[in-house]
Amino acid sequence: MENNRFETPVTVKAAQGPDKSLNTAREATDYLLNSWPGKRGPKHREALQACHDALAGTKPAMTARRAFVAAAREASVLVTDKV
Repeated sequence: MENNRFETPVTVKAAQGPDKSLNTAREATDYLLNSWPGKRGPKHREALQACHDALAGTKPAMTARRAFVAAAREASVLVTDKV
């Protein structure tokens, strides 16, 4: 099993319902592909690539988390990246 768990979850806005807490690169990838609101620009692509790399075991989950947080912040869907 790959180690793609984030040390600290990332909370983002959900399309419907309560905010969503993402704990792994796999969950972040799912959000990027299926729940992403609006435009998918360069930061979105970078986050998606970083998550894929973490799932493949070629990059640490921390790298994927950082890229995801940057993309979520740019898209105004980041609720918090703190505990």
